[in-house]
Amino acid sequence: MPIISSPYLHAQNASTRGIMRRVMLALVPGILVYTTLIGPALLVQICLASVAALIFEAALLKLRGIPVARFLDDGSALVTAWLIALTFPPLSPWWLTVTGVFFAIVVAKQLYGGLGQNPFNPAMVAFAACIIAFPALMSQWPAQGLSLPFANQMEVIFGFAPRLDALSSATPLDAIKTALKLNTVGDNIQELLMRQDLYGTFAGRGWEWVSMAYLCGGVLLLMMGVITWHTPFAFILSMTAISSLCWLIDPGRFSDPVFHLFSGGAMLGAFFIITDPVSGCSTPKGRLIFGCGAGLLAYLIRVFGVFPDGIAFAVLIMNIGAPLIDHCTQPTVFGRRKGREA
Repeated sequence: MPIISSPYLHAQNASTRGIMRRVMLALVPGILVYTTLIGPALLVQICLASVAALIFEAALLKLRGIPVARFLDDGSALVTAWLIALTFPPLSPWWLTVTGVFFAIVVAKQLYGGLGQNPFNPAMVAFAACIIAFPALMSQWPAQGLSLPFANQMEVIFGFAPRLDALSSATPLDAIKTALKLNTVGDNIQELLMRQDLYGTFAGRGWEWVSMAYLCGGVLLLMMGVITWHTPFAFILSMTAISSLCWLIDPGRFSDPVFHLFSGGAMLGAFFIITDPVSGCSTPKGRLIFGCGAGLLAYLIRVFGVFPDGIAFAVLIMNIGAPLIDHCTQPTVFGRRKGREA
């Protein structure tokens, strides 16, 4: 039986279920550190997103006449759900998380034909749709140092308590975006973050350790052979290069490259999002181009665009160009040279 669509994986990684389980395992370090930072609300969001993803997936498979149990067990819906929970604010109302899962599973995945047929990363479609439709709610991140009891967190998530402004605070990227827009940066962007108690050891306070955990999980994926080095390396190199250039030109106005790599969703994006084998590129050269483009666009959107973190939009833009990039970077066919038979 011929293989008609990419991605093509080596035999040891051919099981979709096995790949998804490895990805979920690699996400565990980041989830543990993130939960330590903001409390158990994150775990509730992961459970909520997972249940919603399985329900939507099962419903669409049933409508399409596809065996539900066989495809529901592959783990792809759960990975998407986890990524949505990790990229949405942890105290988001329950319906916002469910809405994001709907966009990811129903619109971005199943309506295009299911796993392997979606041209766009489902989790990033969910994030982009919700931040455009509900920008205020998608900006309500927990205030630094806020420690709410579990019962209070549940009241906020499920709507039993009012959403107080005191529960939310600007992230480091939000603070920089606002300061640049209002031209109130001052002499040094790092001092601005320190005055607002948003700067930690080398990046955003607290979030730097979450990013380190994602980095460890990404290294684990590389060691297990789930992903290749091309896309994350190109992404990190590209973001480092452009942020270093801007920082050297004006260090008072632009943050250093370490800050950008370990703030926001850079590390999560580098290892768990842009490495998606379905919506990304499949050739080695194509993966390098895809990673470089995503890193460059993410930085430009962060610094000069409307949204504080540009990972989602950068990935979606590169998803559009992925087929053309793959077409232009196909390796030479064995036995041929410059279009002629050897």
